[in-house]
Amino acid sequence: MTSPELPGLLPELEVVRKDFPILERVLAGGVPLVYLDSANTSQKPQVVIDAMVDHLERHNANIARAMHQLGAESTVAFEAARDKVAAFIGAPERDEVIFTKNASEALNLAANTLAWAGDRQVGPGDEVVITEMEHHSNIVPWQLLTQRSGATLRWFGITDDGHLDLSTIDDLITERTKVVAVTWVSNMLGTINPIAEIARRAHQVGALVVVDASQAAPQLPIDLAAMPEDERPDLMAFTGHKVVGPTGIGVLWGRRAVLDQLPPFLGGGEMIETVRMDGSTYAPIPHKFEAGTPPIVEAIGLGAAVEYLGHLGMDAVHAHEQAITAYALDGLATVPGLTILGPTDAALRGGAIAFEIDGVHPHDIAQVLDSRGVAVRAGHHCAKPAHARFGVQSSTRMSSYLYTTPAEIDALVDGLEYTRSYFKLA
Repeated sequence: MTSPELPGLLPELEVVRKDFPILERVLAGGVPLVYLDSANTSQKPQVVIDAMVDHLERHNANIARAMHQLGAESTVAFEAARDKVAAFIGAPERDEVIFTKNASEALNLAANTLAWAGDRQVGPGDEVVITEMEHHSNIVPWQLLTQRSGATLRWFGITDDGHLDLSTIDDLITERTKVVAVTWVSNMLGTINPIAEIARRAHQVGALVVVDASQAAPQLPIDLAAMPEDERPDLMAFTGHKVVGPTGIGVLWGRRAVLDQLPPFLGGGEMIETVRMDGSTYAPIPHKFEAGTPPIVEAIGLGAAVEYLGHLGMDAVHAHEQAITAYALDGLATVPGLTILGPTDAALRGGAIAFEIDGVHPHDIAQVLDSRGVAVRAGHHCAKPAHARFGVQSSTRMSSYLYTTPAEIDALVDGLEYTRSYFKLA
């Protein structure tokens, strides 16, 4: 395969790639790195690395406590990161942005506090609705919630072509529904789900809408303030390390009215107004949900990351992702015996593409590709129910991002052809 000039790719893509020092690596055996595992974790631009190092070298101190210059500088930098994240997702208010350690913690925060939340409390007779294509982080917390509360867990199925089966939406989301939790973009199938339609139905019956945006935030423009009220989530989670930021930092955004109703998830320093031996009162959001010393330098790195994405423009990032995904789908279709799990129309999906090759285990595919410098993921991708729906235990997954080139897709396809010959497939 040759690499054409694809319309939709980021302008000056090679210049953008130079922002990511790891992409220049040559691996064992003298093969250049072809990184196609960005749905697992994205690579980091130099500006993120520099922002974190600069803070540690010159401004390191705890926030909101120390009455000295370094403490003030650290606090300003941490809260500036919150402002940057709020701008990145179009949050109506900056205080609606809660920092967590990852998206899993953000979703657990939502599920646990809804077990204790007064009028929002989930209890016997109530129902929580999820989907069969969720990451485990948006399944297990709701299983735990319903098991502990006596509520019932229900879910949307998946159609044969990898979309949510919305034919049952009126039967699933009813007056008994308290929460609807759904992924915006599947990390396995790549499917982009109709969040607006699901939210409208959920809000008609008074249910809360919780959205896992871990795969959406890296590649879709998100402007919460611009969304119609009935189509906007009530709570939304994403993680820093998939948006060219560091690990150890995640975000829970929530409508102020909802966050004000939810009780604290963790107790400790910073989340209080007053502590007495006979009881305590709590700080307003966001601090009510940020007990203890937060991931300060990680938040600053996340702020630099979303600022970097903002400079590129999320419309441009999304266009690039669609163009490179379409090119990948076309390339994969030329490999004999390869089956794609999920939609085959790039306009309906994100950049994560899971696939099988007849006669080769996904782990073997990944290992052979790795010997040629091509990094992909093999396994169940923390989406075992979605794999079970398609009758498979695991799959190989490639996932592109804003720095992926057509030549890297060519290397993947060539590597898969080599894999077939390596295992002597006809």
